[in-house]
Amino acid sequence: MTLTRPTSGAADAGGPVARRGVRRAVAVLVLVLLGALIPLLGPSAALHGTGEAAAPGDGAIALLRTVLFAALCVPVGELFVNRLAHAVPGAPPVAPRSWAPHAAAAGFVAALGLASVVSTGNLVPGSLADLDVGGLYETRDGKLALLEVNAFAAAGLCAFSRRPGTQIWPLAAVVVAEALRAHPPTEYSPLLGSGLTLVHLTCAALWTGGLLHVLRTLRGWGGTPTGAALLGLYARVAVVLLAAITATGVCSSLRRMPPETILEQLTTTAYGRVLLAKVLLVVAVAALALWARFRLRRAADPLTACSPARAEVVALGFVVAVSGLLTALPVPIRW
Repeated sequence: MTLTRPTSGAADAGGPVARRGVRRAVAVLVLVLLGALIPLLGPSAALHGTGEAAAPGDGAIALLRTVLFAALCVPVGELFVNRLAHAVPGAPPVAPRSWAPHAAAAGFVAALGLASVVSTGNLVPGSLADLDVGGLYETRDGKLALLEVNAFAAAGLCAFSRRPGTQIWPLAAVVVAEALRAHPPTEYSPLLGSGLTLVHLTCAALWTGGLLHVLRTLRGWGGTPTGAALLGLYARVAVVLLAAITATGVCSSLRRMPPETILEQLTTTAYGRVLLAKVLLVVAVAALALWARFRLRRAADPLTACSPARAEVVALGFVVAVSGLLTALPVPIRW
C-alpha cells in the first residue's frame, strides 16, 4: 500500500475555501453573540435614568422572545421564498437544506421558557418546584403560552413530514398568540392593537426570513440569471412588506404614545428609547434595501446586489433582537 501526497494545486484549491468557511463561521458566531447581548444588557441600559422599575428577569425574557421571533422568521421565510422560486421560469431544482426543524426546536425551547415564567406569575423560576403548570390553563396568558409551545412542536413535526408546507398553520397560530399576548383585554382597544401586531409581525417575518432564504438559495444556484430574477421578485414584494411594517408600526406607536407626548417619551422612557433605536435600524435596513435594488437594476451584474442584501440581513437580525427587548420593557404611560 502506498500513500500519496495531495498535489499543490489541490491543496491551494482547498485551502482558501476552508479558510473562507472558517471566517464565515467565526463571523456568524460573533454576530450571534452581539445580537444576544442586546436583549441581555439592553433593559438596564434603556431603563437607566428613567425612574421606571425593571421587571424581574427582563433580560432573560427579552432573550427568549428574541429567539422565539427568530425561530418564527426562518420557516416563514423558507415557505415564502420556496413559493417565489416556483414562479421563476427555469429555476434550478436545487434548494438549500431546510433550517425549519432547527428553528422549530429553538422556538419550542424559547416558548417553553416563557411559559415557565408565566406559570410563576411572570417571575423567573428558581427551581422546578416553583412551576405551576396546571395554573397555565387558568389564565389567558398561560393558555397563549401553551399554545405557542404546542404550535412550535407541531411545526417541527410538519417540517419533518412529507408536506412541510403544512407548517404554515402552527406558525400562524404563533403569530396570533403573540398578537393577542401583546394586547391584554385591559388595554385601550385591544382588538385593534392585536390586529396591528398581527400584520406587523407577519410582514416582518416574511421580510426577514425571506431575505435570508433568498441569499441561501442564490448561493446554491450560483451565478445563473434565474438568481437575479428571484432576487428581483423578492424585492418587489419586500417594498409592500416594508410599507405595511411602517404603517402598522407608526399606528401602534401612536396608540401607546400619543402625538403630543411621543417626542418626550422617545428619550425619557425605556420603551421610547428602544423604539427609537429600532426606528433607526429600520431606516438603515431600508437604505440597504434601496442600495440592493439600485444594483439589481443598474449594475452590469445584477447579483452584485447580494452584497448590500447580506448587510441587510445582519441589520434585520439586530432589529429582531431589539424587538425582543422591546417586549420586555414597561409600556409607556398614556399621558
